[in-house]
Amino acid sequence: MTDIDQLKDDLQGQSPRAIIKVALARYDNIAISFSGAEDVALIELAHKMTDNLKVFTLDTGRLHAETYEFIDRVRRHYKIDIEILFPDAAEVEALVSNKGLFSFYEDGHSECCGIRKVNPLRRKLAGVDAWITGQRRDQSPDTRNDVPIVQRDEAFSSDTRTLVKFNPMANWTSKEVWDYIRMTEAPYNTLHEKGFVSIGCQPCTRPILPGQHEREGRWWWEEATKKECGLHAGKVIATE
Repeated sequence: MTDIDQLKDDLQGQSPRAIIKVALARYDNIAISFSGAEDVALIELAHKMTDNLKVFTLDTGRLHAETYEFIDRVRRHYKIDIEILFPDAAEVEALVSNKGLFSFYEDGHSECCGIRKVNPLRRKLAGVDAWITGQRRDQSPDTRNDVPIVQRDEAFSSDTRTLVKFNPMANWTSKEVWDYIRMTEAPYNTLHEKGFVSIGCQPCTRPILPGQHEREGRWWWEEATKKECGLHAGKVIATE
């Protein structure tokens, strides 16, 4: 049994708070990935556990205005630094010059997400030993149903380096996340008040109707089994 397998067994059934506490105690060089409601819950749980809380977010250049406002509210509310990661300008320029601003509607979102999200994330994760995400199993039955509490990140590890990934919210439902946000009065993206549930880039996100699954508001022109941007895929090849 590997150390990660042992850790996974030890953390089964533990609360998100307990999982985060172990993650922060075990790894000094660890960061929280922040973008949505689940990630605010992570920050709310973690910010009193350490004086060295590292948080980063991806600015794709295509986010809603409300999302930029949300990022700044979180920064001010918790009095923390949030590292903002940007895509490589030359890569974005080449994509837009060759295919226009909305090529993803025609040939799928993978190339654009690879340039705007996966590549910047890869550069960030190359410099940490572990990271914490807000993935939940019920976010996407097709792609996240088996999200473990802790894992070797197969997408961003290599033959010579293991990156550890913690998913403390894996067992929580959307309701539990929002109950916690309301209880703690944590900040949230105001787009949630307008029918948005899963929020990504502006051209690829829309509100959902009652009864629809939250991922139906993302990349709605594609098959449900493809509704991942690559950040949490099993193996990712960077887009050059």
